[in-house]
Amino acid sequence: MANLRATMGVAAGVAALTLGACAPTPAPRATVAPSSVAAPSASASEMTTLTSPSAAPAPVSACLQKAQTLTPEEQAGQLLMVGVSTAGLDSATTDAIRRSKAGSVVLLGSGLTTRQRAAEISAAVGALGSSRLPMLVAVDQEGGQVQRLRGEGFTRIPSAVEQGRLDVADLRAQAEEWGGELRWAGVRFNLAPTADVVPAAKVSTNAPIGKLQRHYGTEPEAAAESVRAFVEGMGAAGVATSLKHFPGLGEVTENTDFAAALDTDTVIDDEGWATFLAGIEAGASSVMVSSAVFEQIDPGVEAVFSERIVTGILRDHLGFDGVVIADDLGAAAAVADTPPGERAVRFLEAGGDLVINADPGLAAEMSSAIMEAAEADPAFAADVTASVGRVLELKESVDVGSCD
Repeated sequence: MANLRATMGVAAGVAALTLGACAPTPAPRATVAPSSVAAPSASASEMTTLTSPSAAPAPVSACLQKAQTLTPEEQAGQLLMVGVSTAGLDSATTDAIRRSKAGSVVLLGSGLTTRQRAAEISAAVGALGSSRLPMLVAVDQEGGQVQRLRGEGFTRIPSAVEQGRLDVADLRAQAEEWGGELRWAGVRFNLAPTADVVPAAKVSTNAPIGKLQRHYGTEPEAAAESVRAFVEGMGAAGVATSLKHFPGLGEVTENTDFAAALDTDTVIDDEGWATFLAGIEAGASSVMVSSAVFEQIDPGVEAVFSERIVTGILRDHLGFDGVVIADDLGAAAAVADTPPGERAVRFLEAGGDLVINADPGLAAEMSSAIMEAAEADPAFAADVTASVGRVLELKESVDVGSCD
């Protein structure tokens, strides 16, 4: 990993990377010891925690202070992102958002939606929030086959494979234009880019990424520069980004939307993480965690529920202290055997912050489960508050509300 960090230009203090000026200081979360995170991977013996135990406590941020003033129901809602159709906001979804007090939505579907229509949907969603707790609108606008908004007023974005062939300066400039289109439509959060690296020999068998040309390349170092350019371009347009799908879907064959997926190859310190490190260094607002199982890291446990992966690796080892998002915990087949409320709680217990739920009908159940767990466990309640602080910070960074 030392060589990889040097190549990516990430200093030993990568643990100090922040999302923005008002980085919330979370209440202490139970961390996973490096030795336990490492098992059973042979290369994991090199893992170290990058935080300094002698560092003085940082002052409490404005966003964390605001999080502390919210009611339990408001806190739970800020940790939920509910799916809304690009066709419009229907009454059932509206009711689900109101009942759960969800603080964010993600636009889903692939029908033609003009920029004007998208702006109208964003405004309708915004009306469900308040000046104190405004709504954040997100979308998957990767390009190629995964571009939710593609009607009049939206550029037809090339696939990640095609983007990866562009000069990085050109890609950065184009990403800024694409981000500007989103921001005009009231969308401030792009759940992109994909940082998954698919080995050349597995492109044709990799259902979620390779077959759909969602990867920036088959070599980590080259793909990392494209990921960096995309993040920087979107950021210049005032749009937050999310690196996905940690720790990487490049080695799987199944798509977690439709089936359970097992990765038997990825190990700690995998060189494929160069893309995630580049995106973090470029200022990515969040990292999305996969629902696949990574057998060499945490056998039998989906990544979204794995404290080894979310806290031990992403937080402690790679030093990411922004918002950690779960890949869909609502409609995805990979987590269908776990009750909805338990999905949300287990993800937060693992160290996550924001639950994507494509099925609005499950939002209230997830909210109730979060509140019940927080009431029963003060440590979990403190983690919830810290997560809310990080979510509020992300919102503030793209001018969706203020923590002052």
